[in-house]
Amino acid sequence: MTTMRTWSWCFEVLRNELARAGYRDGDTLFGAPYDLRYAPPVPGQPSEVFSGYFRRLASLVEDASRKNRGRKVILFGHSFGGMVALEFVRSTPMAWRDRYIKHLFLVAPVPAEGFVKPLQYFVSGSNLMYVPTVSSLELAFRPMWRTFESSLVNFPSPAVFGRRPLVVTARRNYSAYDLEDLLVAVGYGAGVEPFRRRAVPKMSYFQAPMVPTTCMNGVGNDTPEQLVYWDGDFDATPEIVYGDGDDSINLVSMLAFDEKMRRQPEQNKVYKSIKIRGAQHGTIVTDDTALKRVMHEILEANRS
Repeated sequence: MTTMRTWSWCFEVLRNELARAGYRDGDTLFGAPYDLRYAPPVPGQPSEVFSGYFRRLASLVEDASRKNRGRKVILFGHSFGGMVALEFVRSTPMAWRDRYIKHLFLVAPVPAEGFVKPLQYFVSGSNLMYVPTVSSLELAFRPMWRTFESSLVNFPSPAVFGRRPLVVTARRNYSAYDLEDLLVAVGYGAGVEPFRRRAVPKMSYFQAPMVPTTCMNGVGNDTPEQLVYWDGDFDATPEIVYGDGDDSINLVSMLAFDEKMRRQPEQNKVYKSIKIRGAQHGTIVTDDTALKRVMHEILEANRS
């Protein structure tokens, strides 16, 4: 079983481009895989998994710097990995960031403000896991998906999505204010406690990383904005009302993240937001046009 539905999710294309630009695996280029089942905590929340992961990642950064005559690193993260990279930087002492982090580059990071697609995955099942011989994959793996910490932490936040219905049924609509009720309605009341404990604090927490940061997103793509289950059958594929975004993350969430980053005057001086029309969430690191921009930004950050 793989948690990547298509090859375009992997970093092979980007790694090859970096190699052509002179980066060398294990010398000037390093990977830091993480466990998608778990979600990085906000300060004050315990997480045995991410406490260990962040320690190993800090050691990797320090070792990479030593191998390269004390130079600072560019930290790159895509999608959920973007959120992991951001939370890692936030978790480190400011003196450590100043010493080791040259630039934080986030490509299509999943935002704490949330987005609608995780609701679809939670209610109807996720297509992120791929097994060629299994039919109705989303429903087959839905019970397992719902047990993952990461399945809950990116639900839409009330501050960004307000009271607009996100899930619509004939009997009741659910907005970002009604997500606990939705968990019960879909038959997973066990998710209410971890949602309150892990997801709700994340929605209201923000701390600027206080390092030079670039955030790149795709826009101009049909992106789920509302899920319609007319007869209340949550096993059925919903009718989807679309808005703008990268086909996964809603534009309103991207803009809310930009606004928070720019609210801190010192962070605003070293923050760059890039929107690429037509670039999609899963292929923004492999599509030719978007990949060229990704490479340009990495090389520019390295020269600065």
